[in-house]
Amino acid sequence: MQLTHLSILNYKNVEQSDLSFSSKINCFIGNNGMGKTNLLDAIYYLSFCKSFTNPIDMQNVKHDADFFVLQGTYQRGNSEEAVYCGLKRKQKKQFKLNKKEYERLSDHIGFLPLVIISPADSALIREGSDERRKFIDSVISQYNKRYLNELIRYNKALMQRNTLLKGDSHDELVYDIWEDQLAEAGSFVYETRRSFIEEFIPIFQSRFQYITSGNETVSIAYQSQLDDRDFREALQRSRERDRIIGFTTVGIHKDDLEMLLSDYPIKRVGSQGQNKSFLVSLKFAQFDFLKRASNLTPLLLLDDIFDKLDAQRVARIISLVSGDAFGQIFITDTNREHIDHLLNESGCEVNYFLVENGDVSAL
Repeated sequence: MQLTHLSILNYKNVEQSDLSFSSKINCFIGNNGMGKTNLLDAIYYLSFCKSFTNPIDMQNVKHDADFFVLQGTYQRGNSEEAVYCGLKRKQKKQFKLNKKEYERLSDHIGFLPLVIISPADSALIREGSDERRKFIDSVISQYNKRYLNELIRYNKALMQRNTLLKGDSHDELVYDIWEDQLAEAGSFVYETRRSFIEEFIPIFQSRFQYITSGNETVSIAYQSQLDDRDFREALQRSRERDRIIGFTTVGIHKDDLEMLLSDYPIKRVGSQGQNKSFLVSLKFAQFDFLKRASNLTPLLLLDDIFDKLDAQRVARIISLVSGDAFGQIFITDTNREHIDHLLNESGCEVNYFLVENGDVSAL
């Protein structure tokens, strides 16, 4: 799959830009704060119907404008697809495929598979369990429509149960209704996550071994309250305690991933380079998994990926992404000479774009 053309109007600091891309590697070059990441974010938006860096849509409109428009033309298999997103202040967002508006934005997720690697990925190690659940959900939702629908259903039921708890309701029948929905949707999400992680681990370990030359071992472990209990019964048993606390204390919204380096939590023992290698390997495994599951080659966005990595690991990453297994790639960097040096021996077609204060020009 390829993004052949991108049109941007009033998105973040980009006032207007019309860009055509190489089928392999596209590099956005510029100083920090010029808008390189905003360009990647526009591409991300067209795949996920939201920004990677700011989920509040109105804050992505250029400061002095009343709307933004993003349009992308894609070669997806043997067909050309046109994706449009428009947002006006105080109006509902429009998202269209080939000029037909989606009834539900969730129907678009997975149509244009994409993986992004960025400095924000450090939150997967540094922050709480919600970040790691988002990672799992972002992978599975791109190829499993039922999973996304059940996850949405679960979150709605969870919100309703929490509203009952905060209101100190004692209507047991109403609790039963929402807990039935929580248990049904949550059990499906749990089983799907567990199966995914089992299949994902060897792919992740293989990528890490390649990037690090096999000098370290890593693993991830799925942790869930549902491992050893019936969800429906657990909800009933926790009902009185949850009324006192005011929220639901058991469920798949408490799931986590334990990330290990040589059998120790990487959050505690990993260096900056080890953490970066771990995260890059995790995202490359995501790419491999999506490619296999969707029968499409995802777009790959690399935002400032080479920081904190030694020369050997950088060389191995470049060797990976320039190979036939990877398709179209978008890279940001501050140094043209640096990225030239890295890509010179790849033999790939490379397009360069200069980014200055939101203005983009082909080099």
